[in-house]
Amino acid sequence: MTEKIIISGAGGQGVMLLGKVLADAAMRESKSVTWLPAYGAEVRGGTAYCMVIISDTEIGSPFIDIADTLIIMNAPSLERFKSRISAKGLLISNSSLASRYAQAKLKVLHHAFTDIALKLGNIKVANMVALGAYLAQKKIVNPNTVLKVFEDMAPQGKKELIEINTKALEEGIKLK
Repeated sequence: MTEKIIISGAGGQGVMLLGKVLADAAMRESKSVTWLPAYGAEVRGGTAYCMVIISDTEIGSPFIDIADTLIIMNAPSLERFKSRISAKGLLISNSSLASRYAQAKLKVLHHAFTDIALKLGNIKVANMVALGAYLAQKKIVNPNTVLKVFEDMAPQGKKELIEINTKALEEGIKLK
């Protein structure tokens, strides 16, 4: 099993954190992992993306030419990466900021991650809603492992960050 994921959005949307959390959780489950971040020249507000590969065998290169899954957080990212998904891949897009995209055999999940995060009280957790939606589809890592990553990554005394990210992940897992 090898899963190649490209995650993209605007700088500041938590794209790198989403990839890092996913990669960390996979490593904790003894999988081979690469995480390759890439920032646009504009950084905050510009397009940012990362590539995550999770495998049960050794990984030769962290670069992904054609992804099994795209997680797209905004319209410019969809335009940039829609040609880089396999014909039978999974596209998870943020309908709050990206229009619907369809391709013959492509499985598409189009949900309002930003709107869901706003309802939870923190727009910054849209990335974790998207991660939950991904985990519900691919089951590549156990959500409980992701929760442990949250606990370890959160600064001391910031229990509310763990709670809001947990709620966001749970909301994403509910999405079909």
